Amino acid sequence: MLVLDSSRADTARARRAAALYLRARCPWVDADDVLLVVSELLGNAVRHTDDGRWRLRMSCPSESLVVEVYDHSGVRPVPRAGDPDNGGGFGWGIAEQLTSSLTVRLHGVGKSVQAVWSAAAAARDSSPASSTPLLAA
Repeated sequence: MLVLDSSRADTARARRAAALYLRARCPWVDADDVLLVVSELLGNAVRHTDDGRWRLRMSCPSESLVVEVYDHSGVRPVPRAGDPDNGGGFGWGIAEQLTSSLTVRLHGVGKSVQAVWSAAAAARDSSPASSTPLLAA
């Protein structure tokens, strides 16, 4: 298990630690996808809370990877349409697409956002039959 919080690490260090953890404990997962989601969740915790504090927890029990980001805001993320002119709004939708599940839990003080990747879904998504070109020739 990997646990880091904003009192001991900045978001860049958390991403580096997450990358090392994935390589060592969860090699079947698409590390780029996970690191993008980790970046998004940590960035949201910094940007959308009063104090910017967060805690990252990663575990890779048997056939899944669980990433949880805790912060001190009791406000649920509000998905919105992406705005290419003014920036923002794309992250939650991207995180939903890259994970097997994405849930928010409110706590007494703040919330946690849990992202899960399943090994079965990762194997299915990486099979040649599931690869479809984004643009037809």
